[in-house]
Amino acid sequence: MKFKLHSPYQATGDQPQAIEALVDGIKNKVDDQVLLGVTGSGKTFTIANVIEKTQKATLVIAHNKTLAAQLYQELRDFFPENAVSYFVSYYDYYQPEAYLPSSDTYIEKEATINEEIDKLRLAATTYLMTRPDVIIVASVSCIYGLGSPADYSNFVLEIVEGELIDRQTLLLQLSNLQYERSNTDLLRGSYRLRGDVIQLWPAYQDTAIRIETLGNEIISIKDIDPISGAIVEKEANPFYKNKMAIIYPAKHYMVESKGQKETIAQIRKDMEARVEELKQEGKSIEAYRLEHKVNYDLEMIEEFGSVNGIENYSRYFDGRQTGEAPYTLLDYFKYNQEKFGQDSFLTVIDESHISLPQIKGMYFGDRSRKETLINYGFRLPSAIDNRPLQLNEFLQRKQQAIYVSATPNEWELQRSKNRVVEQLVRPTGLLDPKIDIRPTGNQVEDLTLEIIKRKKLGQRVLVTTLTKKMAEALSDYLNDHEKISKLVKKNLGYDGQEIDYPEVAYLHSDVKTLDRSDILDDLRNGKYDVLVGINLLREGLDLPEVSLVAILDADKEGFLRSSTALIQTMGRAARHVEGLAILYADKITKSMDFAIKETTRRREVQEKYNLNNKITPIGISKPVREKLMQRKSKEETSEENKKSILLKISSKEKINLSAINSEELTPGERQGLVKKLRTQMKRAASDQDFELAAIIRDKISEVESS
Repeated sequence: MKFKLHSPYQATGDQPQAIEALVDGIKNKVDDQVLLGVTGSGKTFTIANVIEKTQKATLVIAHNKTLAAQLYQELRDFFPENAVSYFVSYYDYYQPEAYLPSSDTYIEKEATINEEIDKLRLAATTYLMTRPDVIIVASVSCIYGLGSPADYSNFVLEIVEGELIDRQTLLLQLSNLQYERSNTDLLRGSYRLRGDVIQLWPAYQDTAIRIETLGNEIISIKDIDPISGAIVEKEANPFYKNKMAIIYPAKHYMVESKGQKETIAQIRKDMEARVEELKQEGKSIEAYRLEHKVNYDLEMIEEFGSVNGIENYSRYFDGRQTGEAPYTLLDYFKYNQEKFGQDSFLTVIDESHISLPQIKGMYFGDRSRKETLINYGFRLPSAIDNRPLQLNEFLQRKQQAIYVSATPNEWELQRSKNRVVEQLVRPTGLLDPKIDIRPTGNQVEDLTLEIIKRKKLGQRVLVTTLTKKMAEALSDYLNDHEKISKLVKKNLGYDGQEIDYPEVAYLHSDVKTLDRSDILDDLRNGKYDVLVGINLLREGLDLPEVSLVAILDADKEGFLRSSTALIQTMGRAARHVEGLAILYADKITKSMDFAIKETTRRREVQEKYNLNNKITPIGISKPVREKLMQRKSKEETSEENKKSILLKISSKEKINLSAINSEELTPGERQGLVKKLRTQMKRAASDQDFELAAIIRDKISEVESS
C-alpha cells in the first residue's frame, strides 16, 4: 500500500523547492525542520507531496478541532486511496472530575461521547495496526493516554467462513472486545442475534458484518448496511478479505483478564497503604472516602470489566512504573513503524507557534486538578499517572518533525538548528499587504473614511482593537448614520449625495460560537462590510473579500501587539489583490519594526518572483459553504423574540427545533421524531459541525425523557 497523491494541479511558485528541501532533510535523517509558509501559499499541498515522496506514516497535529477538521478534509481529498483519519477529543460535552476545597464541592466526571468522532478515533488506531499508508490528523488531545498498543493488537478476533467455533464462545469473544449486546437497534460497537445470524457493527467503520452460522460452523460472512441490512460490496471494507473478517476492539482501553487478579490485589494494597497514611495525617474523612471509592471501583471492574474513571488505574493495568509516561497515539505510530519496517514516521505540527505552547501547558493544568483530588481522598496517587505527555516526553516520541507556521517562534528555530524552508510565493501571485503607518490622534475618523472607500468598491474590512469595550464602542460609532454622515460630508464633500453606509459587527469571545460562524459568513456574503474584534487572527479567518486590515493602537506592546500577532493579523489582507494594512501608531515599537520588515521582505520576494515569471496577481474566489443549520432572520422571529433553529430534513420538510413541544407529542410521534433527529445529528457530526450535533443531541434527550 503506497501513498498516492491525487490533485488537479501541480506544485508551483516556490512549492517545488520547499518540497525538495523538506524531502532531502527527511531522507538525510534530520530530526527537526521548519516550514515557514505564508497564508495562502499551499502549505498543506506541500506537506502532501512530502508524504508521497517519503512514503512515511504521518501524524499531523493542529491546535483546535476546527483547523484539524479542515486539514483532515484536505488530506482525505489528496489521498482518497489511503487511510486518512481524524483523531480529536470525542466529547460533545466534558466535565472532568474535580474538587473545589473552598466550597467543599465534588464534581463528578460527566461526558457525552460523539459517536462519529469515536468511530474515527478507533479507525485511526485500527489503521495503524493494519497498514503502512496512514495519515492521522489530530488535535493536541493525541498526547493524552490510550491503552497499550501491544495489548490493543492482542485483542483481535479473526473469523473465517467454514470455521468451526462454538457460538457461545464467539459471543464471549465479542464481549471481551467490549462489544455490547443489543436486543433492539443495531448500534455502533454492538451486536445482536437474529436466529442463526449474528449482526455486528464494528466501532471503527460505517458498515456492519452479518455472520451466518449453522450449529458451530460459520457459513458466511457478509458486509451489510447497518440500517437497511442490505449487503455491501466486500471491497468497501478494508478489514474484510478472502472470506475472513478481522474484528478489532470497540474501545481503546482494554484490560487483559490474564493477570487482572494480581493487578487488583496491587491496587487494594496501595489503597490500604494510602488510607493508613491519611489516617496518620488526621484525615479520617478523606481515608474513609478513598477506601469506599476504590473498593466500589474494583468491584465494578471485577464484575463488568470496566468502571467510570477506569483510566485513573491505567498505570496498574499498563504495567507502568510510578511517574512513567502513558501510552498515547504516538506509541501506536511507533508500533506501525516497527511492524512495517519503516525507519521513522513523520510528525507535522501545524501552526507550531500555537500548538507547541498548548502541548507544553497541558500537563501542568491536568496535574493541578489531580493533586487536589488525591489530597482530599477522591483518588489514589496513581491517578496522577493518567495524564498528558510532558513536552520532553512528546519530543522523545515524535520522531522526524516539520514545524509549519507563518511565524515560527524562537524555540522551533533553535530546535531545528535554523533549518528553515521558506514558502513565500502564492500560486495565485498574491502579495503580502502593503503597510501604512498613521498617527493615533485621529485614528477613528481616518479609519471611518477608509471604510467608506472600501464600501464603495464592494470590499471588506477587519479592525482590531485592544479591548472588548473598544470593539463594541467602535461598532456602535460606525453604525451611527448621523455621525458618519457629518464626518463624510465634512471630509469628502458629498454635497447631498446619498451615502452608502457600512454595516458593522464586532466579534470577540463573548459572542456565542454559532453566532461567530454566522457573522463571518455574513461578512463574506456582504451583509456586513466591517468586522471589529480583539484577536481576529485566532478565528482561523480565510476571507478573500477583505482588502483592508486596520490595527488600532499598534504601538501598545503586549501579546495582542507582538511581532507574531502583527504579522498574522496583517496577513488577513493577503488574500486580496489590493491588500493593505494600516497600523495606527505614534512610535515604532520593536515588535512593529520586526513585523513591518519581515512582511516587507516577503512582499519583495513575491514581487520579484512575479516579475521574473510574468505573473499577474489573481484574486481568490472561494464559495461560502452551505450550512446544515438555518436560523430565521430577526424579522421572522419578532413574534417569538428569539432565533429558531431549522433543520432541513428533505426538500419538502424542515424541523424547527425551538418549536418542538415534547409534551404534545404522542409516543409514535416521539419515536419518529427521534429517528429523524438522530439522522441529522450524525450528519452534522460527519460534517464536523459539532455545535449543531450537540444541540440536536440535547433536543433528543428532552424528547425521550418527556
